[in-house]
Amino acid sequence: MGAQQYRSELQRKRKQRVDAEKKAGEYRSKESKKRAEADKARQEAGKTSSAVTRKSKLNRASQRDKEAATAGSEANKWQTKAAGYAKQEADIEAKLSKAERTEADAAERKRKKEQAAAERRASAERVAANSRLSRTEHTVGEVLRELRAPKPEKLRVLLLGASSEGDLRVGREQKRIRSAVESALHRDLIELDVRPAATAADLLDGITKFRPHIVHFSGHSNEDLIVFEYENDDPHQGHPVTARAFLRAIAATDEPPLLVLLNACKSAAQIDQLVEDVVPFAIGMADSIAVGDAINYAAQFYASIANGQSVRSAHLAGQVALEMAGLDGAELPTLVSAADVDPGAAILVKPAE
Repeated sequence: MGAQQYRSELQRKRKQRVDAEKKAGEYRSKESKKRAEADKARQEAGKTSSAVTRKSKLNRASQRDKEAATAGSEANKWQTKAAGYAKQEADIEAKLSKAERTEADAAERKRKKEQAAAERRASAERVAANSRLSRTEHTVGEVLRELRAPKPEKLRVLLLGASSEGDLRVGREQKRIRSAVESALHRDLIELDVRPAATAADLLDGITKFRPHIVHFSGHSNEDLIVFEYENDDPHQGHPVTARAFLRAIAATDEPPLLVLLNACKSAAQIDQLVEDVVPFAIGMADSIAVGDAINYAAQFYASIANGQSVRSAHLAGQVALEMAGLDGAELPTLVSAADVDPGAAILVKPAE
């Protein structure tokens, strides 16, 4: 029987004991009252000079003694029942205590088991992330083919920010990126198209009209979708765009971007397909990332790009900025490149010859 059942049984027995004690008390009071009436009748019999009255009073005293004896017997009976209920109550309390200890021990064992399982899963995920990074870096180290030579034009960066409910500081991120570029060595070689409150239409328009080399998205995402905004001036639930639809939008141009950077939670799950089908490079967030960390990574990445660094070096600089801030290695942004592309040789911005 479980602890809850014992609690219910204990409550029932306690009520029975209290009721029995109440009954015993009532009969004791009745017994006292009847004995007092008997004593009073005998006293009155002793005072009267009438033989008839004396006999009547004594008969009454005798009747009250009998009623008192009956009430006393009932009081004893209920007192015995109360004692029995009290004993049963004590037994149930002992069983309840044992049942509670047993259930608490079982709950603790379950908690420890679940905690151990969670730690094993986290360890496996860290190992998988490290293995994936090692494979990518190994491929990068072996393959030396460079990207096509850049055209004599500015590096175009399409900055898309979406936070339909107003919980992300995408405007702050875009401001930090602009400041990082404007203070860099080759600031005149980078052109930014900044689109806050970005909709899916902004994505398509920016891809075909601005023809960006880099598409940067900051906002909400997960393993399967990216959240844009609707054309709505009020806070609202965003417009989810599937990872497949986003990929097809990126590819819907004669000259796809060189890099897609998804500065959004758990977006790293989408970047393998982007690199396989459309772009040479893609960067995504391996896990959830705090707003401040996302902003710091983006600012450092574009500062490095604008100072003439390669994609790989800019990515590593962004990672180091987060590690210095205390972010765990398994939570860092992830860079994926095509097998025939060397991100260490792909300098997207360099001085004019």
